[in-house]
Amino acid sequence: MDDLSQLIDLLNNQDKADFKSFLNRKNKRKDVKNIRLFNFLETDDKKSINKLYSKQKNKDAYHALRKRLQDNVLQFLSQRAFESKDSAVYEILRNLVVARFLLENSAAKIGLKCLDRAERLAVQEEQFGLVNEVFLLRMQYAHLDRDLALDRLLDRFTLNQTHMQREAKMHMAYAYLRRELQEIHLKGKIVNLTELIEATLKKYQIAVLDLMNYKSLYQILYIANEYAAINQNYGLIERYVRKTYQYIQGLEKPKERHLYYHLYILYYLANFNLRNKRFAESISYLTQMDELMDSSKSYREQFMLRYQLLLGLNYHFSGKPQEGIQAIEKGLSYATKKSSQEDIDDLYLSLTMFYAQHRDSRSLSYLAKLGHTDHWYEKKMGMLWTIRKNLMEILVHLQFENTELAVSRLHSFKRRYKKYLLSIQEERVMVFLSMVERSIQKPDIVSEQTYQDTVLSMVDIDANKDIFNLSFIAWLMAKWEKKTAYELTLSLIETV
Repeated sequence: MDDLSQLIDLLNNQDKADFKSFLNRKNKRKDVKNIRLFNFLETDDKKSINKLYSKQKNKDAYHALRKRLQDNVLQFLSQRAFESKDSAVYEILRNLVVARFLLENSAAKIGLKCLDRAERLAVQEEQFGLVNEVFLLRMQYAHLDRDLALDRLLDRFTLNQTHMQREAKMHMAYAYLRRELQEIHLKGKIVNLTELIEATLKKYQIAVLDLMNYKSLYQILYIANEYAAINQNYGLIERYVRKTYQYIQGLEKPKERHLYYHLYILYYLANFNLRNKRFAESISYLTQMDELMDSSKSYREQFMLRYQLLLGLNYHFSGKPQEGIQAIEKGLSYATKKSSQEDIDDLYLSLTMFYAQHRDSRSLSYLAKLGHTDHWYEKKMGMLWTIRKNLMEILVHLQFENTELAVSRLHSFKRRYKKYLLSIQEERVMVFLSMVERSIQKPDIVSEQTYQDTVLSMVDIDANKDIFNLSFIAWLMAKWEKKTAYELTLSLIETV
């Protein structure tokens, strides 16, 4: 997707209608083609795009039109952002911009009032960079403010510089850890997370006390969860999860500006306990998350689908399948045009798994809703998610006797992912796939003891006994146990 198409994709239906009105107001001539181009791009009508200009005209005219349209979309988005009444940051920026204009135009009294408002909000929201801008403007026009205590202003400026430096160090450490995480994910780099985090904190001279806030805890927990997901072993981050829980118990009740980070911390804690089969603990964090969402409608809209996903998975893997399905379906009922497609696809994939484990053909209809390409899913959802989605697709088609399609997807999977899986030393998936392939080529082989022993040995290979990995193994076991994959999944969870 090119830059312009990506920008258009950010607009919902109302935004698109408003943007066309915005273009109409700007257009001085009736023959301007920007709205036509926008409509063609919106519907991906490539044939009509090619007819915008005659063959005699140079392609430069088309590219110039695209450039002007992209600039207009960016201008529209910036105006829309500043019109938002929900963001304190934009309110600070509005007051700061107006204050600068008024001070430059000799309207000092009202300009200083705007500056006071900007400073108050910026300090309240811990926007140290914006506080710095306010202080710089105050110093520039200090001669116009007779009531200003300059020494006190300079002390506050110095203190804010300290806050800015500490925040900058945290950003540098976070950026470094994210880059290392990418190396682990894409290149199979082997790293001890504890040593990596401790070395990073030392490298950027970050004290433990600097981590004692919601944003820093969120960032560390994000890194830890991603690391655990890549390794499919959530036991690796036990130390950080426990420390995070202890930290948030000692923090003051979160203010509104902390809600986003606090909700994510609770989400990660719930996910950690889910993946370690501590379902009651996971649900307790989700309950806290639900209560916290009551204080913000916008955050409830943002987190509701993820909340319902974890709730549904907890019910499903703790032996309450109907409650699990209802929770996921409730999540889908909350989905709107503003909802993340990634969150919606997570719900679709879960329902595909839930119904398939019960041999319910409704799983096929939910699988069909996952219509994006593998490349899209790799980019948006990650390699691990995409690989699991493909494996599930093979198993579901095989389960409902779409054998040719299953075989086709299996061969496609091997062509696309075999090299990657071997490069990150993830042979387990290839072993699993070989067992699936053998059962297709020779269905009776599932009754042979050597085949069954190989499948059962896969349980021991998985050090953390991950619930999703157990689900895939249960699918193979169902071929000879004459039970549903769901029954065998619960059995494995209880016994391993």
